[in-house]
Formats: sequence, structure tokens, C-alpha cells
Amino acid sequence: MKVRATLAALTLLAGLAACGGGGGEADDGPITLRMTTWSNNEAHVKLFNEIAAAYQQTHPDVTVRFDALPFDNYTTTVTTQIAGGNPPDLAWILENSAPDFVSSGALEPLDGTIENEPELTEAATTLWRQDGKLIAYPFSTSPFGVFVNIDLVKTIPQPWTWENAMAAAAASKGLVIRDFDYKSWDNLATVFQGWGAEAWSADGKTCGFNQPAMVDAMTFIHKSIFTDKAMPGPGTSADFFAGEAAMTVTQISRASLLKDATFKWTLVPLPAGPKGEYSVIGQGGVGVLKKGKHADAAKDFLAFFTNTANSAKLAQFFPPPRKSQLTTDTLAKANPLLKPEQLRDVVINGIETGVVKPSHTRNAEISQTVRSALDPLWKPDADVPAVLNQVCTAVQPLL
Repeated sequence: MKVRATLAALTLLAGLAACGGGGGEADDGPITLRMTTWSNNEAHVKLFNEIAAAYQQTHPDVTVRFDALPFDNYTTTVTTQIAGGNPPDLAWILENSAPDFVSSGALEPLDGTIENEPELTEAATTLWRQDGKLIAYPFSTSPFGVFVNIDLVKTIPQPWTWENAMAAAAASKGLVIRDFDYKSWDNLATVFQGWGAEAWSADGKTCGFNQPAMVDAMTFIHKSIFTDKAMPGPGTSADFFAGEAAMTVTQISRASLLKDATFKWTLVPLPAGPKGEYSVIGQGGVGVLKKGKHADAAKDFLAFFTNTANSAKLAQFFPPPRKSQLTTDTLAKANPLLKPEQLRDVVINGIETGVVKPSHTRNAEISQTVRSALDPLWKPDADVPAVLNQVCTAVQPLL
């Protein structure tokens, strides 16, 4: 049902391309802008509200409300709101649904909106452009790293490889790929990219799940779960930030959860895989909905929200796309919990060399198809190559 709702809403998104802008109401008089987000983290919300309050000082008739939606069905909820005639004015967009939103015509182009747009890194904006135009602002370009509880893992094993990382995890309380939970399979890209594996070819037309690199990577993951017990199995949860796991793969925005940690910890890059060192990036963009009630006012607030000064403030959670701010000095000011070398090794180097998590047009249908086809893999006696062949059988017609 969730997939059908999302697909129906994305069909409506595509229809907006022919409708043009101007779907909103006039911006005269007091207005409230609604911006959907997928974070209700107290520190995030506090900062958003501070920026909105600063904007209101010069725009007293504009109130901004941040609407935090559950991550698991975030895109479904937003697209259902659009289909139901209740679109937000601004929306965070996950990288896996970026191709659908950017190509649909549902978003207001941001040409001339973003302060000093030429400063944005090319790598950070690739997903968010169409025909050279910036369609959404790459709000966060955040490489994945590994947080390690060094009370549990006394010494980071060297060389820092996936084999050694999983061995250390198996000898302690395990490693958690945060937000995977046997549902969000694209988070496994943080592992399988180390084998040079891809969900599909660069042009998006050919399934890559049955290719040798992916078979090897998924075999390693399966062994880590069911043989080595280095990762929690299906139906089992462990929260690194509560001291329940030895390591977790996630992004630096989670560092705020360690402010009052009762254990010692560090942050290191993703372990090297058989193909060597690599980095994987998660991205979030912010777009202005054409059919929002106050599109012009929303663009103006987005310009303020993402200007150089506010970008520096937001950098403590969301690595910025601005070249001038991708320095250890700038990031260290915004991230007091992280050391300069951690910011350099994980964030700056990761942004320069990383690849973005898998994304595709018709992402909702494709992602759900992959998820369902992978379900048989999460059993102790699974035939990994056979399961991955079935994944391609199921998903190839959609590509």
C-alpha cells in the first residue's frame, strides 16, 4: 500500500511539469511556511528554529514551521501530502528519491536564489541539477564513517579493513549499520562499495546484484551476521549510542548523540575493502514545491536558510556543499565533539572521493522490489548467489 501511494503521488509530480509554477497563494499578509524534515533530533530542531527566528526579525509576517516526519516512510508521506493537495512549502528530499523530484517538474528552479551558487562543489550538486539548473539545494553532503566505542574495542585494528573490523566487532558487542534494520538495503552500500559493487550500472539500466563483486560483498555480510555474529541478526536491535554495540556505521550528524556519552569513543573512515579505500556519501536536498501555498516566500527563506553564515552553523550536523567551508577550521568550530583529523579523514576526504548511495527514478517501486527480493537472504541457510539472481530477475524490468 505504501508503494502504491508513493507511485500515485510521483505520477502527480510528473504531471506538474506541464502545469508550471504559480500554484500557490499570494504572499501578502502574515503567512506560515511549512518545511518537512526527517529529523526530530532536539539539537537539529533547536538550530532550525533559531535560524527561522532570525529570519522573522526581518520578515515579521513570516512564520516557519518545521514538520518532522518519520524517516521510514518520509518520502511516502510527503508525496501523499502532495497527491492529497496539501503539499509543504519546502521539503527535505532524500538522495534516493532525488531523481524523481528533480525530473518531475514539481520543484521551483533555484536559479539566482542561492547565495554565491558558484561556490557549491560540483560533486555535491550533481544529483540536484537538471539541464544545468539547480532544482534543489544539496543541504547535506555527509560521508559515512564508523563510530567506535574504545572502551569495548581497545585498539582500532590495523590495517583498517572490513575483515579486521568485523573480527573486532565479533569479539565485542558487534557492529551496527545504522538505519539498515533489514529494510533500508541502500545503507549496505557503505559496505558493498568496498568490493566495487553497484546496485545497477552507471546509466541505471542494468542490475548489478548478480555480478561477482556484489555476490562477494553480500556473502561477506551474510557470514558476518549468521556465522561470525559480528552484526545483530534480523529482529535484534543494538544502539551504539546507548553503549549496546561496539561500532556503528553512520554519519557525523549522529555525533550530537554522544554529547553525554558515558564511554570513550572515536570516529574513523569506512574500512578498506578488497578494492581499497573508498567513501560513501548520503545526501539530502531542500526543494521548494511549486504547488506549495507560498512558493516565492519559500524560495526567499531557503536563500536565507542556506546562506554562507547559516551554512556554517548547520555544518555541525550537515556537511556543507560550500568549498570555503570544507576546511578543518570551519568544520571544527561547528563540530566541537570531533577532532580536526577526524573531520579531515572522514568528512573532507570523504566528500572529495565519495560516491552517493544508490538512487534511481521510480525509486519507491524499485527500492521496495529490491527489499522484497532480498528478504530470503536474511536467513542462516540462504543461497546468496541464487537470492541475488532473483533480485535481478525482479528488478531488471523496472530499470
